[in-house]
Amino acid sequence: QVQLAESGGGLVQPGGSLRVSCAYSGRTFSNYIMGWFRQAPEKEREFVAAISRGGALTIYGDSVKGRFTISRDNAKNTVYLQMDSLKVEDTAVYYCAAQRGADYRNNYDLWGQGTQITVSS
Repeated sequence: QVQLAESGGGLVQPGGSLRVSCAYSGRTFSNYIMGWFRQAPEKEREFVAAISRGGALTIYGDSVKGRFTISRDNAKNTVYLQMDSLKVEDTAVYYCAAQRGADYRNNYDLWGQGTQITVSS
């Protein structure tokens, strides 16, 4: 059964950095567009970033543009989200997701269990 598993969440101070990873357990990782989403308490799920199958194209949500970087290593079946200049409002559960389609912001059909990131002093 194909699965996604996030790791690397935790507590970080405002202005700090954190990198989260998402490992894919199947054999066809390079067939998937990969994305990161987040959901804060009592808020709707928000698109954070996405990356194309080969890694050449990246797309970001407006609230993280210039601070977050998505990347992938197809040899390791892993996608990363490097988060810099973190703000309190970045606090949320972060989910990675995968899709075989072409809509970078929507229609993901495979999801991880999520990892909590808390930005607080």
